[in-house]
Amino acid sequence: MHHFAYRSGVLHCEDVSLEAIARELGTPAYVYSDATLRRHYSVLDEALGEQKHLIAYAVKANSNLGVLATLASLGAGADVVSGGEMLKALEAGVPAGKIVFSGVGKSEDEIALGLRSGIHQFNVESIPELHRLSRVATALGVRAPMAFRVNPHVEAGGHAHISTGSAEHKFGIAWHEAERAYAEAADLPGIDPVGVAVHIGSQIMRIAPFREAWTKVVALVRTLRSRGLAIARVDFGGGLGVPYSHDDEPDSPTLYARQARETLGDLDVELIVEPGRLIAGNAGVLISRVEYVKERDGRTFVILDAGMNDLMRPALYDAFHDILPVRTPPLGASRRAVDIVGPVCESTDRFAKDRPMPPIQEGDLLAFMTAGAYGAALSSQYNARPLVAEALVRGDACVVVRRRPTFEEMIALERAPDWIKGG
Repeated sequence: MHHFAYRSGVLHCEDVSLEAIARELGTPAYVYSDATLRRHYSVLDEALGEQKHLIAYAVKANSNLGVLATLASLGAGADVVSGGEMLKALEAGVPAGKIVFSGVGKSEDEIALGLRSGIHQFNVESIPELHRLSRVATALGVRAPMAFRVNPHVEAGGHAHISTGSAEHKFGIAWHEAERAYAEAADLPGIDPVGVAVHIGSQIMRIAPFREAWTKVVALVRTLRSRGLAIARVDFGGGLGVPYSHDDEPDSPTLYARQARETLGDLDVELIVEPGRLIAGNAGVLISRVEYVKERDGRTFVILDAGMNDLMRPALYDAFHDILPVRTPPLGASRRAVDIVGPVCESTDRFAKDRPMPPIQEGDLLAFMTAGAYGAALSSQYNARPLVAEALVRGDACVVVRRRPTFEEMIALERAPDWIKGG
């Protein structure tokens, strides 16, 4: 469910029309719904019920401070994969004790930042990382709470590029090496093995592969406890899919939570889950304006002011986004197949091919639905195009939570070498 709907023929975010937002912010622009963010968090939180749990929102999905602060106010933690994401989560009000640090390439500085901040847990992905964590923790005179991210060899994920749970992927330690790895961790100074973590991919539509991986994790926890390790947490990761089209029907967060609780059974642990897309995905849209409608060789190209640098998912994953006119078309208007493309000088700068659309004219506004996750977060300044503005709507209030940078700000960090200026 989301809070984007047509009113009097114009698409609104809650009580604010996207036309009004486009006039204020310009286009392209991302727009997020406060009510949708809150609802998605609350549905999962309530479904987990009395099970001791931490919902550590996956910051990589959408790291906007307004989004993070909204979720922090509800009690959310944060799953971060860089020092920058950690600092943003802390700035947004997420307590350090609710932050989980994941990722395969943590630097010494990032590890030290996490240790000094007192974060909840490090999800360790390799033996070399374990030894680095031990060295840094020992140097600082602290102990590092950690879990190994185990690779359960479970194939899942909506696309090959977002599947992470098989032997060919870079993530985690091998399943058959887990017991030996925990024994090594227990003997190292500065290390507290407190949990087991798993994450098998993203945009997974069915619960079955989750349960297969979770069952392995629970069995591993019982084995480790039998060998004297005080494992008190299990991190089941994230990855539950969201609907990008009317044909998508992923299993519900309620079913996800129930299956997680059933898999744990009587195991007395804190359950950590790391939803990102599930919370932010359909809480956001990208508004774009039509620059040209171009006819050539029997094809119609609708050229937008948004490009692949603004919304990378179609170019990166061949991903589908529903694209709606901000103003409803005339009743009974016929549709025709068009290619919807951007202005970036790449052939992959195409959002849709042969997409049936109502009549579109230069100057019309279109909205890319379900763009709240991995939209702005993946954006870049390719082709020297500024990052787009972002707005957060609550009821009839709209706040700019990231403004569009000026050209002067874009180039302020660059300079020509002195020898060129000196001739």
